[in-house]
Amino acid sequence: MKRHTFPHGIHPPELKHLTESKDIETVPAPETLVIPLHQHFGKPAKPLVEKGDDIFLGQKIAESDGLFSASVHSSVSGKVKSIDPFSHPGGSPVPAVTVINDGEDRTDSKILKKEMSLEEVARLSSKEILEKVKEAGVVGMGGAAFPTAVKLNPPSDKPIDCFILNGCECEPMLTADDRLMQKYPHEIIKGAELACKATGAKRIIIGIEDNKKKAYALFCQQVKNCPSIFLSESERPFREVALLKTKYPQGAEKNLIYALLKREVPRGGLPFDVGTVVQNVATSKAIWDAVSRNRPLYERIVTVSGSGVNETKNVSVRIGTPIYHVLDFCGGIKEDANLLIIGGPMMGIVQWTTDVPVIKGTSGIITWKVSQAPLEFSCIRCSRCVDHCPMRLVPTQLAKLVKYDHLSEAESWGILDCVECGSCQYICPSKIPLVQWLRLGKTKIISKKRKKSA
Repeated sequence: MKRHTFPHGIHPPELKHLTESKDIETVPAPETLVIPLHQHFGKPAKPLVEKGDDIFLGQKIAESDGLFSASVHSSVSGKVKSIDPFSHPGGSPVPAVTVINDGEDRTDSKILKKEMSLEEVARLSSKEILEKVKEAGVVGMGGAAFPTAVKLNPPSDKPIDCFILNGCECEPMLTADDRLMQKYPHEIIKGAELACKATGAKRIIIGIEDNKKKAYALFCQQVKNCPSIFLSESERPFREVALLKTKYPQGAEKNLIYALLKREVPRGGLPFDVGTVVQNVATSKAIWDAVSRNRPLYERIVTVSGSGVNETKNVSVRIGTPIYHVLDFCGGIKEDANLLIIGGPMMGIVQWTTDVPVIKGTSGIITWKVSQAPLEFSCIRCSRCVDHCPMRLVPTQLAKLVKYDHLSEAESWGILDCVECGSCQYICPSKIPLVQWLRLGKTKIISKKRKKSA
């Protein structure tokens, strides 16, 4: 059987055995939730509530502010305690709505409506689909958190012929998407069809790595049996499942596009430049919930793993739930645990407190014990970072340019194409913190561009 892949990349230990056989458990909503107004790519959302307001489950509490922004909804019913800056998994405090949970999950029939039939969904226009996705605050749940309604509405001069459903979950330790695929295959496939209707794509490819055999076999069966939202067979997109080699970072959208279609996204370009749109499987499920059930994005599946937690699990968590509450549900952390990461071990962000909340882009909570940071040595010019970089960059040269503030030269060397996957740093025998230098360079260049355009 053919297994698709891309050039370069690495093979870190998968460590998925810790949670891959564990069903999704539901974490009870805590007494107090902190819901950030900035948990997406772009500008923070504008608050629609005030201190003391009574709110419902699923109520919009902040509205998107501009094209690159996303609305935010309450994940419980209760009262607004405050709207103040609060610690965020990204590192800097952001405005957040603190909600006191009344424990009743009260809903408003105007917000959470009756689920639509397949026929009713089929009659929706692409504009109506996009509006429902936008209203629900759906963003990319693989980590980037790009507003989904924007992604499903590419420029009119960029026709889309293929929609790629990303079921790779190539980060070590994370198995939330794997469990989601096994539990909700129909909803994921129908969400992909809604995306096709919105973009005009006529083909769906579901890419799954070969370390997820159950999910692959299930989707091979379900693409044949899952009822379509398209009533006319002539309009129905062709659905197929593709098996991918297990390799990191297979799930990065540019790598995935090349692996499946042999199309290369140009430097500085986006997937729609080569006629494709890529969405994570959890995002596809959220699209279906938003359109067919009018359900906002207020909870998600998270993997809790690592040697520092007493019970590794896959859990369903309300957005705004403090990390310590999730860890307590998993039996708490061990005394010698000294590292906490939100996301996966390769691209996740190290945290300094367990007070930070779960947000829309939180795919994992990883904790373990680490020894002292390794000593950094001078580059030995082995070129391993070049050999393994999936974007075919020269990480050591880019790091040097950033270190000495030659930012325009770093940009010409392609630093903005870096996806911060960490492959270069993982493979570096000198233990140079390459990702940190590249991330710093990208941040400085983007900041300069924004100031110039302003």
